[in-house]
Amino acid sequence: MRHITLTIAGLFLSIVPAFADQVLATSKNCMACHATERKLVGPAFKDVAAKYASDKTAVDKLAIKIQKGGAGVWGPVPMPANTQVSDADAKKLAAWVLTIQ
Repeated sequence: MRHITLTIAGLFLSIVPAFADQVLATSKNCMACHATERKLVGPAFKDVAAKYASDKTAVDKLAIKIQKGGAGVWGPVPMPANTQVSDADAKKLAAWVLTIQ
């Protein structure tokens, strides 16, 4: 029984950070244009993660795009700047997006 309890606790602890970062993404309005699994206005986060999977500088690149916006990488609709997102939150969001499969 103790093994099952520890396994469930470990599973819960591994899910909580992912959920917390989705909460952050929602609070910063990322989810208004993005979804984890499908394209909305912007690309699906899983597609962003796949595109940048081998880029070791992806967290920094994406954090800058989160804050300053961007255009042309995913089509004609530009991503607006999100100046309300701090440097730390932008990096946390970028790191989270890169974990989505």
